[in-house]
Amino acid sequence: MSTPQRKRTVIVMRHSPYGSSLTRATIDLALAMGAFEQDFDLLFMGAGVLQLLTDQDSAEIGVRNAGKVISSLPLYDVESVLVDADALRRYGIAASDLVLPARVLEAVELHPLLSEADHLVSC
Repeated sequence: MSTPQRKRTVIVMRHSPYGSSLTRATIDLALAMGAFEQDFDLLFMGAGVLQLLTDQDSAEIGVRNAGKVISSLPLYDVESVLVDADALRRYGIAASDLVLPARVLEAVELHPLLSEADHLVSC
């Protein structure tokens, strides 16, 4: 009897770190999925790459620093963090500017990732 194949989920973060509760809710989803050992990729695209910047200061707007929360993802066994290379270039961000190590994907790598996912959560 063969072992059933695990379903693969991709969570796509597309929004800037502040301005709505959607970003925080999606980070909470990733933390929960990691804590329960779910198999998923966390992909930052578009303005979502801004969530990964170091030295964010959110004190004046009275919300938790998104970068600090995201930097704790490895503690929850979130290992597959991916970033859209085009978005990094658009915002002038280098991989060394990110709060945690991430695999940078070019556009040709994004299409198969998204089209082959069993579940896609886009926020």
